Amino acid sequence: MTAQRTAQPVPLEQPWAAPAERVVESLDVVAADGLAEAEVARRQRIHGANRLQQIERRSALRILADQFASLMMLLLAAAAALAFALGHTVDGVAILVVIAINAAIGFFVELRGTRSMEALHKLVEVDARVRRGGSVARMPAEGLVPGDIVVFEGGDLISADLRVIEAANLQADESTLTGESVPVDKSVDAVDAQAPVADRSSMLHGGTAVTRGSGEGVVVAIGLATELGKVSSLVARTASEATPLERRLQTLGRRLIWATLALTATLAVVGLALGRDLALMLQIAVALAVAAVPEGLPVVATIALARGMWRMARQNVLVSRLSAVETLGATGVICTDKTGTLTENRMTATRIVLGSGEEVALDSGEEIAPGPVEWNAPASGGGNAPAHPGSPSAAHGALLRRALETAVLCNNASLDPGDGASGTGDPLEVALLAAGRRAGIDRAALLAAHPQERAEAFDTATRMMATFHRRDRGFLEAVKGAPEQVIAACAAVDTGERAQPMSASAREHWLAASARMGEGGLRVLALARRELASPDAQPYRDLVLVGLVGLADPPRRDVASAIDECRAAGIRVVMVTGDQPATARHVARAVGLRVDDASGVAHGSALGAGGEHPELLDATIVARVDPAQKLDLIAMHQASGMIVAMTGDGVNDAPALKKADIGVAMGQRGTQVAREAADMVLMDDAFGSIVFAVRQGRVIFDNIRKFVVYLVSCNVSEIMVVSLATLANAPLPLLPLQILYLNLITDVFPALALGVGPGDPRIMSRPPRPAGEPILTGAHWLAIAAYGALITAAVLCAFAAAHYALGLSIRQAVTVSFIALAFAQLLHTFNMRDAASPLLVNEITRNGYVWGALALCTALILLAVHLPGLALVLRLESPGAQGWALALAAACAPLLLGQLFGAASRRRCGQGSGIRSATANSR
Repeated sequence: MTAQRTAQPVPLEQPWAAPAERVVESLDVVAADGLAEAEVARRQRIHGANRLQQIERRSALRILADQFASLMMLLLAAAAALAFALGHTVDGVAILVVIAINAAIGFFVELRGTRSMEALHKLVEVDARVRRGGSVARMPAEGLVPGDIVVFEGGDLISADLRVIEAANLQADESTLTGESVPVDKSVDAVDAQAPVADRSSMLHGGTAVTRGSGEGVVVAIGLATELGKVSSLVARTASEATPLERRLQTLGRRLIWATLALTATLAVVGLALGRDLALMLQIAVALAVAAVPEGLPVVATIALARGMWRMARQNVLVSRLSAVETLGATGVICTDKTGTLTENRMTATRIVLGSGEEVALDSGEEIAPGPVEWNAPASGGGNAPAHPGSPSAAHGALLRRALETAVLCNNASLDPGDGASGTGDPLEVALLAAGRRAGIDRAALLAAHPQERAEAFDTATRMMATFHRRDRGFLEAVKGAPEQVIAACAAVDTGERAQPMSASAREHWLAASARMGEGGLRVLALARRELASPDAQPYRDLVLVGLVGLADPPRRDVASAIDECRAAGIRVVMVTGDQPATARHVARAVGLRVDDASGVAHGSALGAGGEHPELLDATIVARVDPAQKLDLIAMHQASGMIVAMTGDGVNDAPALKKADIGVAMGQRGTQVAREAADMVLMDDAFGSIVFAVRQGRVIFDNIRKFVVYLVSCNVSEIMVVSLATLANAPLPLLPLQILYLNLITDVFPALALGVGPGDPRIMSRPPRPAGEPILTGAHWLAIAAYGALITAAVLCAFAAAHYALGLSIRQAVTVSFIALAFAQLLHTFNMRDAASPLLVNEITRNGYVWGALALCTALILLAVHLPGLALVLRLESPGAQGWALALAAACAPLLLGQLFGAASRRRCGQGSGIRSATANSR
């Protein structure tokens, strides 16, 4: 173990130019042990946390100041100034009070939403595997200190500057630092002291990614002392950007205000032409300006996004980019891998076909030992059949052991202590180690007898992996990989007694045997080996086939229902896998994917070959796909007008995750590079979580559309009430302060309730929303105009009836119109129900927030009319029982007529009403 340090280590100024041993020594650490925890704590106090310049956290004061920095607030401030100029001091003070109240509501809601977003970003943090106190553990990279020994492999993000001290086939992507798009080789060898960053092959820099191989490095710089930190320190602050959805909402709000200002100017000219008093026209201008401001628009959007993302986080879905929330609802194609997403990623080696042609069952859970086994005769012409079919060869035991030893040697995983089959590493490799353990083959003991000299990491180009081991006489190359590639690289077959040449017919036999195993749902690997004189020989040459091993991975139980939900939602699910077509077809049918025998399965080799390939767009399975071909598949679906979600877990999947409209990384088995490139991370690796995220994306967009339609139609009704009364040269049915009070109520609480609703249970029975569809389509604007006209007519009729039919005073009549407008807008909430929802039981009536908002708003309206001080400020006077009855009757009329309007839309569209009918009409 490492001794406790008492002196501060002095790292070399140019660690890339010094031998690795000297760098480690200068940092006062033993590479085999790592730092002791007490020493780590001491160095953390000296060097601080390993973090770069962070994006500035929005302070509460900044959020509060932002509430007054909008065009909406400036317009209200201008209205207050105009009221003071006209001598309406009470109105001016009241408007300022309402501005303060509105800012307070916006502040607290946005503060909660902002803090929620910041907390969500903290859920996904980069970690590192660090050797401390003699053992390797995964921990947050923020805790790294100079002298830490970091263990890495392909797919890891590097979070500090490391001097490489061990390397095996190591490459890194340094494009974020150097701009070099091609991965560069890394080694332990020192380089010239004057070498630029791009040529320091002995260094791994923070912010880069390991693309291939494995190794170890010692931390020589952290935080702002790293090469990336020196660059990032030049930027003092990074401004947060609004999502496309938020920008469209801001644009909508500004357009409403400018349109109202134009209307105000027009009415002023008309009013003056009709002989109206200038002071009255200024009062009308104030009323229109107040009515135009959709105070709740940005506030409700923020909280709707935040709450929706937290719902997804609670279901193991972390959205790293807010813009992805909007895109999720329009997803039309989900390209998913097989292992770990559709299956449980709980692999078990179940069958092995030896070079002699004998087949051994490995999944009994019992110890694997030589003896009589079930034997399946090879296909005719195989050339490797035993002399007596049905009777195992005498060399069966030795051959089986050689096959299992090959699988155990060519392996990067490790088994946990005990008799179980759990371990650390790729589940496929863990399953091979478990099979070896049942045969009495321990990896540690095997490596002690045959030390590993070098390794060729698995490469998607070769689809093989190799390790080289020292033996008594010479060296051994152990290989495993895809059957097609391994069999093609084999020159002979180990039949137990002797190696027979790999003839053309033998190759066909072994490929056919692999296909048969795949048809049974097994993932098939080929095992091969070669005796060598030197460990530096070229890999994958003149191999000797040992056998084929089949691994079973049971399908997830929840996948079938999730796929059914996708089918009902009009979303195509495409399995994109590197496995054989037969294996993929078996798993697809097991999880409920409908695969057409004629055209349901396509081969990845067609991708990138040029020309038109309509079969790829129609295929349910695309098999034998490498990461580069995924890019072509995504591009083809995007060119057909689809929004594409793509899953991935490896470092080579990062380009596809970036190219897809929604990149989905695996949180459990995914590499850090994949998670960094993705828009969304599945913490449980479950396909059902993708479907849940799509549903939430639809709900969030649908909720935002609902409250936008609600807010704009309410504001339009207020503008029309004032405008029509002005054109008719009649008394104003509503005063500016009354409109502002109503906006404070209806623009926030009911809209907020609509924004955070759980959504329509039938939302996944609709087809995907067209890509790029605006929040409000032309049909939505027609619906807004219709709803606004209904509310306007009800209010004006109530005002006229109160004054002329009931003989109420102007102040009482204005109170009647105030009450009618207030309750008409509150009841208008129920017009926002979805098209196919029942009249009485739907997503609005089941939303508890809606009922809470209506109760609160009702209390505030009653206080406005009957609380003496407030009624005096708002210039309201109780209209009596008749006035109340008239106002409530008028308020109910828009709801009833709105439902009739929705029913007419339903008949016209074939189904649905309300908001969804407007959407349907727009298509």
